[in-house]
Amino acid sequence: MDFTFSKEHQLFRQTVHEFAEQEIKPLAQKVDKDESLATETIRKLGDAGLLGVPFPQKYGGAGLGETGYCILMEEIGRVCTSTATLIGAHVGIGTLAIYMGGTEAQKMRYMPDLCTGRKIASFCLTEPGAGSDAAAIRTSAIRDGHNYIITGSKIYITNGPIASTFSVMAMTDPALGARGGATAFIVEKGTPGLSVGKIEHKMGIRGSATSEIVFDEVCVPTENVIGQVGAGFVTFMQTLDSGRLGLGAASLGGIRTALEYMAQYAAGRQQFGKPIGEKQSIQWMIAETAADLDLLYSLVYRTAWMVDTGQAYSREAAACKLFGSTAASRAIDRALQVHGALGYSRDFPLERMWRDARIGEIFEGTNEVQHYVIAEEVLKPYGVRVRP
Repeated sequence: MDFTFSKEHQLFRQTVHEFAEQEIKPLAQKVDKDESLATETIRKLGDAGLLGVPFPQKYGGAGLGETGYCILMEEIGRVCTSTATLIGAHVGIGTLAIYMGGTEAQKMRYMPDLCTGRKIASFCLTEPGAGSDAAAIRTSAIRDGHNYIITGSKIYITNGPIASTFSVMAMTDPALGARGGATAFIVEKGTPGLSVGKIEHKMGIRGSATSEIVFDEVCVPTENVIGQVGAGFVTFMQTLDSGRLGLGAASLGGIRTALEYMAQYAAGRQQFGKPIGEKQSIQWMIAETAADLDLLYSLVYRTAWMVDTGQAYSREAAACKLFGSTAASRAIDRALQVHGALGYSRDFPLERMWRDARIGEIFEGTNEVQHYVIAEEVLKPYGVRVRP
């Protein structure tokens, strides 16, 4: 076994690390306060080639695969979860849906602008009545000659207010249900009937734009169908597998930062005449966090290797999301406890990190759903039905 990153990936990590330190970290607190990620930051991400990392160069990407994408999400997640969320929604699910299910013509038409950041992607699945039960969508797409007419609404859509390209799932044949009756579409900003609805004001990831997207008889041509008619649910579920892996990588970055803050403070903070790092209770929190970091690091990059070598990875991606999000919340909570009142202050990054981390257990499929995914893979050989 060889666990060494290629020289290309090592250089890429160094590049992203420096970019994150210089361009993203100094603005993280302001982004949270203003509830907005600067347009200039998005432009810089595109100019630096960070919005098409996993995709082939012929589509405008960097050709660094899933391993490169996880490096990107880890390094960005280390300094600003809002920025990592924007990238995750744009690269890991919005653009990826087109890459995984789209035709060659669709990839050549849309991906160069998406990979360079000239356009931002969004992934439209969740509805008022369809969250964890993704198969319960009601947004409809009715065939009308050479077009489809899409009607309905999507909620909690990351990048919704700033996106130019929307990957959308709608029902084309309700009688067949989600598996066979749901189709994925590409819908472009400016299409008549497409509008941004309610803007969400959130507890965390406040710099990540989230909104409702309304489809009022939106007319899209048949060539905007992603893949095959009726196969949209499969494409979207496969896309979410990759999204969950990216979320695990971003969680890894959060744990790294929490551990760094914890160790530095424990070494410098004096109580009862000694550094608090000499106290067993502090040492155990540090040790358990370090163990979580090592476990998640191995899981994330083994899963990325599986993706890059063409292996099935749904169970592993779900484990990355399930373990990663809970481990990040634990690590940041421990770090806040070690820092005491300082950690609770909005002047210190841990308060923001604590709020940001909580969403990791909810979006990209709740952690309860990840239990279904993992248990189904384990119990399938025994003929046990897991999903409701």
